[in-house]
Amino acid sequence: MLQRRTLGVGAAAVALGAPRGGRAQAAWPLGRPIRVICPTPPGGANDMLARLLAQRLQDRLGAVAVVENRPGGSALLGTNIVLQAPPDGFTLLASTFNTAVMPLVLKGANFDPQSDLTVMARTAKAPLVMMISGTRPERTVQEVVAAAKARPRDWSIAISALGSAGHLATIDFMRRTGVDLNVVTYRGTQPALTDLMGGSAQLLIDPSFALLASRADGRIRVLGIASPQRSPLTADVPTMAEAGLPGFEFQAWYGVWGPKGTPPGVTQRVHTLVQETMRDPEIAQRLATQVIEPVVESIDDSRRFIATEIRRAEELLRSVNYQPE
Repeated sequence: MLQRRTLGVGAAAVALGAPRGGRAQAAWPLGRPIRVICPTPPGGANDMLARLLAQRLQDRLGAVAVVENRPGGSALLGTNIVLQAPPDGFTLLASTFNTAVMPLVLKGANFDPQSDLTVMARTAKAPLVMMISGTRPERTVQEVVAAAKARPRDWSIAISALGSAGHLATIDFMRRTGVDLNVVTYRGTQPALTDLMGGSAQLLIDPSFALLASRADGRIRVLGIASPQRSPLTADVPTMAEAGLPGFEFQAWYGVWGPKGTPPGVTQRVHTLVQETMRDPEIAQRLATQVIEPVVESIDDSRRFIATEIRRAEELLRSVNYQPE
């Protein structure tokens, strides 16, 4: 379902902590709304970052920026809108790790993310965490592995979307541990988390953004964080290495793309605005409270990083003979 929201400059600027004033000349003629396509549902980290981008476009360019949530097809629906849009700077994609690996996991993803989209910037990253339903008695990753091997039909593991960082992490978890779980695909983190809290799903590996509010009432427990070090905000949660899976490190990351052929001036202007936003101390602090870290790097660095992520995904999928769905 299309959810379309136009951000009001005054109210949204206060809500997001974006500085007012200081509007700069745009690198392209403005006169109609800039569409920021978010291929994930409202309420998640990617949606929040899309709205932050739209607000900065409004504040700095004096443009009207409209966020359109177009979830569906494991983010393919929204991505296709941008792939088919004119490369004039008026349609941008605020998306996730999925964009880079989508063609590896979806039969219908007939595009090359490195040549058919214009990379503008990575915006942020967040470590993944392994969560278990509060209806289960297991307290550690090793207890989960033992129980799942003993009674695999009692377990299902949720993924927020095919090609998500959590999907790749789930594949790697089962490969490393030898468990064979029923994998259920959802249309975003929130519905997956809802089933986890209700006990319809037993496990979920997903960005840490969703865990903070959800674990307070005991409906979920967090078993491990897939990062090299523990997070100060979740200091009681061991790393996955400490939990018995050395080298199990996965992160979600978020970025901005344009259609193929987007003019370099537009690309650089959007990149500069993203970098300004991610350097803002107030923005960084707000993201940190949700275990999200701003990314500040050049466009070339973003391209190299994405190429590395694609190679890693290819190797992992090949190791388990994964076939696109």
